[in-house]
Order: sequence, then C-alpha cells, then structure tokens
Amino acid sequence: MTFDSFAKPSPQTTALQSNFRIVPQTAASEPLIDDLLDRTFGTERQERTVYRLRKGLSAVESLSFMAVSEDGDLIASLRFWPVAIAGKPAILLGPLAVEPKHQGLGMGRALVAVGLKAAKQQGHALCLVVGDPAYYAPYGFIPACPNGLILPGPVAPERFQFLELVAGAIEGVRGLVERAPEGSTTEGRKPKRSVVA
Repeated sequence: MTFDSFAKPSPQTTALQSNFRIVPQTAASEPLIDDLLDRTFGTERQERTVYRLRKGLSAVESLSFMAVSEDGDLIASLRFWPVAIAGKPAILLGPLAVEPKHQGLGMGRALVAVGLKAAKQQGHALCLVVGDPAYYAPYGFIPACPNGLILPGPVAPERFQFLELVAGAIEGVRGLVERAPEGSTTEGRKPKRSVVA
C-alpha cells in the first residue's frame, strides 16, 4: 500500500476549509501547542513510547503545521519527527491534536492529508504512526508489526502502522525503530515548505 492510494479529503473536510487555514508552525506557537496537547492527551502523554522517541529532538520544521481559525486562534496541530529503522531514515507522524470542541469536524484529517503530501514532496519515503487504525487506514497506513517493525516500548500492536510514501520503501527494512541521531536533519530532502491550504 502506498501514499498514492490514500483517501482524498471528504466533501465535509473540503467545506470546512473555508472556516480554517493550515499554516506552518512557528516558535511563537510552541506554548499554545503544548497547552493544546495537554488538553487533548493529558500531561502523562510524555511517558508514552512515541514521546521517548521524540525526546530531545526537534520536529521536522518543514512538516510542522497548525490549523487556525479565521481569527487566528489555534485549533489543531500536527508534527512529524525523524526516526530510524536499522539505520534507514523514516518519519513519525504525531502528535495530531485537535481542540476538543472542534474534534470530529475533519480538521485533523485535513492536517494529515497536507502533512503526508508535503512529506512526499520533500522526499521522505517511509512514515510511521501510532494511532487508531480506522482513522489512518484511509491514508494507506497498514500494520507495522507483521512487517517486522518493532517499537522500543509498550504499544497496542494494532495501533502501530506504517505508510510507504515511495513504493517499495519498506523492502528490506526490519527491526527496532530508534531515535534519530542527535542533530538529525532532513538532509538529502527538499527543504522547501510546500504550499498549504
């Protein structure tokens, strides 16, 4: 399953895009995003396996987006992080957070669609996520464990998934997902930001 097979935004999502904009995250938005993550996932979120993979690293700047209202208020946030599988670079999607009162309206799905499109444009080949299989399956994500990928900590196996942004990217890739080396960048990829909605 590849990125090219992921579902297009629903008519509901397309209609909503007139009520919010997807823009790049900025340093000034960091405290607002942290507060949103606390409201969405709780402060204990930092103990989860995926947070241990992110700790001390910076998100991929060109893949950090937020949805804002017409008034500029933060509604939702999405980031991707550099990871490695047996030395092969990959990206980890998340956290995806939507302000609780706006959940279920398609903003998260719009962010994921924009983020995956940008990741592909920038030359990333393999994307991982830990999340609800029903939510991510329409984008083409499939179970990672049966394909020989292992997370360094507890997680429900069905929630650990991957997506090939480039056909065949998973071939020969097996083993433990690790933190990207300190100071990792998106070297070798197109650094330009994509146009966002």
